[in-house]
Amino acid sequence: MTQKQTISIIAAVAENGVIGKDNQLIWHLPEDLKFFKRLTSGNSIIMGRKTYESIGKALPKRTNIVITRKKDYEAPSCKVVGSFTAAIEAAPENENIFIIGGATIYKVALNHSDKMYLTRVKAEFDGDVSFPEIDWDEWKLVGKQNYEKDEKHDYAFCIEEYDFVA
Repeated sequence: MTQKQTISIIAAVAENGVIGKDNQLIWHLPEDLKFFKRLTSGNSIIMGRKTYESIGKALPKRTNIVITRKKDYEAPSCKVVGSFTAAIEAAPENENIFIIGGATIYKVALNHSDKMYLTRVKAEFDGDVSFPEIDWDEWKLVGKQNYEKDEKHDYAFCIEEYDFVA
Protein backbone atom coordinates (compact mmCIF):
# COMPACT_ATOMS: atom_id res chain seq x y z
CA MET A 1 0.00 0.00 0.00
CA THR A 2 1.39 3.39 -0.95
CA GLN A 3 1.05 6.42 1.25
CA LYS A 4 -1.09 9.24 -0.13
CA GLN A 5 0.85 12.22 -1.41
CA THR A 6 0.45 15.36 0.64
CA ILE A 7 -0.94 18.25 -1.38
CA SER A 8 0.04 21.64 0.04
CA ILE A 9 -0.68 25.20 -0.99
CA ILE A 10 2.25 27.58 -0.57
CA ALA A 11 1.66 31.31 -1.05
CA ALA A 12 2.75 34.76 0.06
CA VAL A 13 -0.17 37.08 0.77
CA ALA A 14 -0.36 40.76 1.76
CA GLU A 15 -2.66 41.92 4.55
CA ASN A 16 -5.24 42.98 1.95
CA GLY A 17 -5.08 39.60 0.16
CA VAL A 18 -2.92 40.73 -2.76
CA ILE A 19 -0.48 38.14 -4.16
CA GLY A 20 0.84 39.94 -7.23
CA LYS A 21 0.77 42.74 -9.76
CA ASP A 22 1.56 42.66 -13.47
CA ASN A 23 2.36 38.93 -13.21
CA GLN A 24 5.08 39.53 -10.59
CA LEU A 25 5.55 39.29 -6.85
CA ILE A 26 5.53 42.75 -5.29
CA TRP A 27 7.98 42.09 -2.45
CA HIS A 28 11.37 40.43 -2.00
CA LEU A 29 11.75 38.42 1.22
CA PRO A 30 14.94 36.30 1.17
CA GLU A 31 14.00 34.21 4.23
CA ASP A 32 10.64 33.39 2.65
CA LEU A 33 12.38 32.35 -0.57
CA LYS A 34 14.72 30.08 1.44
CA PHE A 35 11.70 28.52 3.16
CA PHE A 36 10.02 27.96 -0.22
CA LYS A 37 13.15 26.33 -1.65
CA ARG A 38 13.68 24.11 1.41
CA LEU A 39 10.06 22.95 1.43
CA THR A 40 9.60 22.34 -2.30
CA SER A 41 13.00 20.92 -3.33
CA GLY A 42 12.79 17.24 -4.18
CA ASN A 43 9.02 17.46 -4.65
CA SER A 44 6.49 18.40 -7.32
CA ILE A 45 5.33 21.96 -7.87
CA ILE A 46 2.13 22.74 -9.73
CA MET A 47 1.53 26.17 -11.21
CA GLY A 48 -0.58 27.92 -13.77
CA ARG A 49 0.89 29.16 -17.04
CA LYS A 50 1.08 32.79 -15.90
CA THR A 51 2.96 31.82 -12.74
CA TYR A 52 5.39 29.78 -14.85
CA GLU A 53 5.88 32.74 -17.19
CA SER A 54 6.51 35.09 -14.24
CA ILE A 55 9.24 32.74 -12.97
CA GLY A 56 10.58 32.38 -16.51
CA LYS A 57 11.96 28.85 -16.22
CA ALA A 58 11.58 25.51 -14.50
CA LEU A 59 12.75 25.59 -10.89
CA PRO A 60 15.67 23.22 -10.27
CA LYS A 61 15.48 20.06 -8.15
CA ARG A 62 11.70 19.82 -8.50
CA THR A 63 9.19 18.22 -10.84
CA ASN A 64 7.64 21.29 -12.50
CA ILE A 65 4.05 20.87 -13.70
CA VAL A 66 2.33 23.69 -15.61
CA ILE A 67 -1.44 23.86 -16.11
CA THR A 68 -2.67 25.66 -19.21
CA ARG A 69 -5.62 25.63 -21.59
CA LYS A 70 -3.31 26.63 -24.45
CA LYS A 71 -2.83 23.75 -26.87
CA ASP A 72 0.77 22.94 -27.83
CA TYR A 73 2.14 25.17 -25.02
CA GLU A 74 5.82 24.48 -24.40
CA ALA A 75 7.59 24.90 -21.09
CA PRO A 76 11.12 23.46 -21.22
CA SER A 77 11.90 20.92 -18.46
CA CYS A 78 8.25 20.97 -17.32
CA LYS A 79 5.29 18.65 -17.66
CA VAL A 80 2.46 20.57 -19.34
CA VAL A 81 -1.13 19.50 -18.62
CA GLY A 82 -4.62 20.82 -19.24
CA SER A 83 -6.28 20.45 -15.82
CA PHE A 84 -5.70 20.35 -12.08
CA THR A 85 -6.58 16.65 -11.99
CA ALA A 86 -4.06 15.91 -14.75
CA ALA A 87 -1.43 17.89 -12.82
CA ILE A 88 -1.94 15.79 -9.69
CA GLU A 89 -1.73 12.61 -11.79
CA ALA A 90 1.49 13.85 -13.44
CA ALA A 91 3.31 14.15 -10.11
CA PRO A 92 5.57 11.19 -9.26
CA GLU A 93 4.04 9.09 -6.48
CA ASN A 94 7.13 9.41 -4.28
CA GLU A 95 6.97 13.23 -4.22
CA ASN A 96 4.73 15.54 -2.23
CA ILE A 97 2.88 18.18 -4.21
CA PHE A 98 3.08 21.93 -3.69
CA ILE A 99 0.63 24.30 -5.36
CA ILE A 100 2.54 27.53 -6.06
CA GLY A 101 -0.02 29.69 -7.90
CA GLY A 102 -1.61 31.64 -9.28
CA ALA A 103 -4.99 32.69 -7.97
CA THR A 104 -7.08 30.43 -10.23
CA ILE A 105 -5.00 27.37 -9.36
CA TYR A 106 -5.11 28.22 -5.64
CA LYS A 107 -8.90 28.45 -5.79
CA VAL A 108 -9.19 24.94 -7.25
CA ALA A 109 -6.50 23.57 -4.91
CA LEU A 110 -8.29 24.72 -1.75
CA ASN A 111 -10.76 21.86 -2.28
CA HIS A 112 -7.99 19.27 -2.64
CA SER A 113 -5.21 20.29 -0.24
CA ASP A 114 -4.07 18.73 3.02
CA LYS A 115 -1.83 21.58 4.16
CA MET A 116 -1.33 25.27 3.53
CA TYR A 117 1.77 27.39 4.08
CA LEU A 118 0.96 31.11 4.02
CA THR A 119 3.57 33.82 4.25
CA ARG A 120 1.66 36.81 5.56
CA VAL A 121 3.38 40.03 4.53
CA LYS A 122 2.66 42.73 7.12
CA ALA A 123 1.73 45.45 4.63
CA GLU A 124 -0.96 46.28 2.10
CA PHE A 125 -0.18 46.53 -1.60
CA ASP A 126 -1.81 47.70 -4.78
CA GLY A 127 -2.12 44.60 -6.92
CA ASP A 128 -4.22 42.94 -9.59
CA VAL A 129 -4.28 39.38 -8.24
CA SER A 130 -5.58 38.26 -4.84
CA PHE A 131 -5.57 35.01 -2.91
CA PRO A 132 -9.00 33.33 -2.93
CA GLU A 133 -11.37 33.49 0.03
CA ILE A 134 -10.74 30.78 2.62
CA ASP A 135 -13.26 29.08 4.89
CA TRP A 136 -11.16 29.24 8.06
CA ASP A 137 -13.39 26.68 9.79
CA GLU A 138 -11.75 24.11 7.50
CA TRP A 139 -8.16 24.93 8.52
CA LYS A 140 -6.23 24.70 11.80
CA LEU A 141 -3.10 26.76 12.49
CA VAL A 142 -0.35 24.31 13.54
CA GLY A 143 2.78 26.46 13.25
CA LYS A 144 3.89 30.08 13.01
CA GLN A 145 7.27 31.77 12.61
CA ASN A 146 7.61 35.58 12.82
CA TYR A 147 10.22 37.63 10.95
CA GLU A 148 10.92 41.29 11.62
CA LYS A 149 11.65 44.01 9.10
CA ASP A 150 15.45 44.31 8.75
CA GLU A 151 18.20 45.25 6.30
CA LYS A 152 17.31 42.27 4.05
CA HIS A 153 13.54 42.46 4.42
CA ASP A 154 11.56 45.63 3.67
CA TYR A 155 8.52 44.22 5.46
CA ALA A 156 7.84 42.18 8.57
CA PHE A 157 6.14 38.87 7.82
CA CYS A 158 5.21 35.54 9.32
CA ILE A 159 5.02 32.06 7.87
CA GLU A 160 1.96 30.12 9.01
CA GLU A 161 1.35 26.40 8.59
CA TYR A 162 -2.21 25.07 8.47
CA ASP A 163 -3.70 21.58 8.37
CA PHE A 164 -7.00 20.89 6.62
CA VAL A 165 -9.46 19.69 9.26
CA ALA A 166 -12.93 19.66 7.65
